[in-house]
Amino acid sequence: MKWNEKNVLITGISGFAGSYLARHLLDEGANVYGLIRRRADGSVPKNIAEKDIDGGIRFIEGNLEDISGLATALDVAEPDVVFHLGAQSYVPRSFTHPVETAQINSIGTNNLLEAIRKKDCDPTIVFAGSSEEYGLVFSSKEQYARAQETYGAIFPQPTVLPEVPIKETNPLRPMSPYAVSKVYGDHLMRNYFYTYGTKAIVSRAFNHEGAGRGIMFVTSVVTNQVAKLVAGEIDQVTIGNVNAFRDWSHVRDVINGYCLLAGKGKPGEVYNQGSMRTTSVLSYILLSLETAGMPVDRIETFGGEKAVDNPTGEDTAKMFGVRFDKTNVDRMLLEGSIDYTLADQGITAVCGDRKVGISFDETRFRPAEVPILMADTTKLQKLGFVSTYSVGDIVRDQLNYFMDEKKRA
Repeated sequence: MKWNEKNVLITGISGFAGSYLARHLLDEGANVYGLIRRRADGSVPKNIAEKDIDGGIRFIEGNLEDISGLATALDVAEPDVVFHLGAQSYVPRSFTHPVETAQINSIGTNNLLEAIRKKDCDPTIVFAGSSEEYGLVFSSKEQYARAQETYGAIFPQPTVLPEVPIKETNPLRPMSPYAVSKVYGDHLMRNYFYTYGTKAIVSRAFNHEGAGRGIMFVTSVVTNQVAKLVAGEIDQVTIGNVNAFRDWSHVRDVINGYCLLAGKGKPGEVYNQGSMRTTSVLSYILLSLETAGMPVDRIETFGGEKAVDNPTGEDTAKMFGVRFDKTNVDRMLLEGSIDYTLADQGITAVCGDRKVGISFDETRFRPAEVPILMADTTKLQKLGFVSTYSVGDIVRDQLNYFMDEKKRA
């Protein structure tokens, strides 16, 4: 799509992805409007200020809970495209604030669609769904058996194992109030397409990261702590479940995917966005240490029972029918030959003469964990999408960001 002089309305423009999207669209010549909550002090949101784009955006005060404000935003922007990114997107908060999450993510999405319907405008809408909608995904028969023991009942039951890479047709088993709220919005978008012909396109983006990612998200939790290690401010990394696997993309790849969907996506359809690889939280920590100048020769649990030499060595063998870059320790975790639990207390990373502790914190574990996410992006690739950034690129950008002490938490 040619963005020059296109009117674009972005909900969630002050968020991590929203600010990157705004920067990209301004560079492409679009007229960018952003829905934003009133700030008592009149300050410019951090993400907007860091992108130096506050002068290029026309801000419209409002929020997703206020349908009249959304109607006003549509009058002002007269959008050709609406990118609906606004949400309460922090999964742990959704467990402690489930009603807030539902009001913003579920009812807020309903308000936006109703405002569009009642104003009788006809923009293309790209909805930011989430890979968290898939939730409990099974990578092996053994993992499925463990889940049955843990939960007793699994619905929908898997029809094929493994379920990765995850296709758009994979069962949805959301494991958090946040994920449930996104399933609601996902189905509502398609309901409005079927019922009213609303040009709604659903993106289920897998985890996307980069410089400026919120400090509460795990990749920033990791890189922020590693930057502090380098600065001598802390002496170990503290983390939750290191066994969790995620398909981490660079935010710029995801922004390109959003724009591609706005131009070539088919209304009423769902598209995965991701990298077609999966990486453990443990590897993200180890790769962050190495990027910070601390090559990891060996890891071992605090008691020394579980040890892996050359844990970050490259492995490109096929798994789940796909060839992708991973570390030696990730291969072992995926094969089930090693596993880390709270009983291990933590892991020591041996970096030459230096030993770095990676301590497990029970409070950082989710009440219900999503064990693995890995996207099948074949459908998006058919529209012309190409993933261009590696996990190493993401780690480097985040670590460089936190090298500025003013940006460390």
